[in-house]
Amino acid sequence: MARFAGAIRGFMAKHAPSREEVQNSRWLRPFGPRIRQSDLWRFTRRSVPRGVAVGLFVGIFLMVPGLQIVGAALFCMPFRGNVAIAAAMTFLSNPATTPFFLVAAVNVGARLGFKADLSTLQVLANTHASVWRWLAWLVSDAAPAMVTGLAVIGAIFAFAGYWVSLVGWRWWVGHKWGQRRYAARDAQAQEIT
Repeated sequence: MARFAGAIRGFMAKHAPSREEVQNSRWLRPFGPRIRQSDLWRFTRRSVPRGVAVGLFVGIFLMVPGLQIVGAALFCMPFRGNVAIAAAMTFLSNPATTPFFLVAAVNVGARLGFKADLSTLQVLANTHASVWRWLAWLVSDAAPAMVTGLAVIGAIFAFAGYWVSLVGWRWWVGHKWGQRRYAARDAQAQEIT
């Protein structure tokens, strides 16, 4: 588990924007002092799960790569989530996973009663249609179904991510406290001998 945590830390260090990059973003400049509050940057037992939930929801619902991090940072303000974690969680939806999320969203939206011509989806997939034909289909037939599906899938991922990160955070803190107790007991035993 320690190797997994190290891999996550390494991924975040490499791919997540720094605090200064987010604060100096031209999109966030109008929010000035609020985005610079230290509460939004602390790693606490409350802010980390909130940041995970916000990042997952925004990353799935808002499928525009440049705006995902900005949207996550903006949504972290009212929910008091960790901005860095939220920004890192938006990377769940990347060019490799986006088609799967979009197809799943259209299917979920269609099952919830929104009109989406799924036979056209199959024709587009089988004929290797151009990007413009895909976009035309998404805008005309599938937009309500897709938006509803993305909201539902984003909410499910956010809920699951919140609870997984909450349990993971508690496990990690308990593990660290256990290591400290063991080190203290070991140091005390060496002093006695």
